[in-house]
Amino acid sequence: MIWEIIKMSFESLLAKKTRSFLSMLGIIIGVSTVIAVFAIGQGAQNAVDEQFEGLSANSIIVMGIKGKQNIGSTKLKTADAEVLLEEAGHITVAVGSIQGNSTVAHSPESGSFTIVGTTPGFFDVSNLELVSGRIFTEEEINNKAKVAVLGNGAVEALFPNGGEIVGATITIAGKKAEVIGYLEELGTSMGPGKQDDSIIVPNTTAETSYLGTGGFVMLNIQVDSVDNMELATAELISILREEHGLKSGQEDDFKIMDAGSMVGAAQDAASLMSLLLTAIAAITLLVSGIGIMNVMFVTVAERTKEIGISKAIGGKRGDILSQFLLESVVLSMIGGIIGVIIGNSVIFAFRNTELITLAPSLIGIVIGFGFSVLVGVFFGFYPALKASRLDPVDALRSE
Repeated sequence: MIWEIIKMSFESLLAKKTRSFLSMLGIIIGVSTVIAVFAIGQGAQNAVDEQFEGLSANSIIVMGIKGKQNIGSTKLKTADAEVLLEEAGHITVAVGSIQGNSTVAHSPESGSFTIVGTTPGFFDVSNLELVSGRIFTEEEINNKAKVAVLGNGAVEALFPNGGEIVGATITIAGKKAEVIGYLEELGTSMGPGKQDDSIIVPNTTAETSYLGTGGFVMLNIQVDSVDNMELATAELISILREEHGLKSGQEDDFKIMDAGSMVGAAQDAASLMSLLLTAIAAITLLVSGIGIMNVMFVTVAERTKEIGISKAIGGKRGDILSQFLLESVVLSMIGGIIGVIIGNSVIFAFRNTELITLAPSLIGIVIGFGFSVLVGVFFGFYPALKASRLDPVDALRSE
């Protein structure tokens, strides 16, 4: 009997192919959207984890702020890192860097890259690993030597055909510089730029030859213990305000961010985006459910006489309820399966592009398909119940 009901349900759906497809279309779009939403959310979460994997829980980043009330411009400078290291009791590592964009060329290739002027300690704090060559020395910093360490992306852009990279001469802002090393691919952000597309030079060279006073200053700080983060932050604020000559009525000309707050803010943003997109997908599925309900009402109306005959020859109310409910569930299940296929196809097509970060999520598939089945059951139940309650005499009289 069950197989007979299933067979009749499929025959009914196949008899009205266009109507069945249009009913499934909302389910297909909704399920595809749910899967894509979870892929975007998972991709965003992975991007956050990757971006901040180099930061330990006891890390603090200090950045300059320009244009705030009572402040003409920030006085934050890379030398502040040395002052903090000398005067603060809970700061164990302090590395300053100045960053900005400049035109870099290695004939015939050229482009705009992030120039980072810093000290050797920056490579350790940022977990940067050399593929070949070396980093610059304190002596080269003191001598303002024109030497550079290239990020992986800069190497690919400036040396597309390979060749000898270490020892090559490039031009930064029209001035020659020797490449002394290049880094492994990292894929994370660093201040306003991306580390792979950066070119790292001595801070003294960056300030005098490449960026001048127009660079973006950032300090990378590490505290001796996570428990001392608040004490270290208070010390840092006090020392920098005194170093910058700020009066009690003036606001700070710098901004402090610890690793926890940065990761938390990024994760909250990713979660909010996923929540909004999930809400849109849920609305799409609900609308498609209403469409299925309408179709089932029309189906019941069209097959009223058929229902009357079934009841007249002994068909039970439960059998009729099961048949029409099964039609609704099958409709939504087929739409869900097609939606899963399309959703995963979209993820596969775009996961390796730079346009958006996508990561497959099993939860998205389960929720998307499960919700499609629930939509079929919920919105198909009332039309099926109405069909099962039809009086056989009235049903046989209908035209």
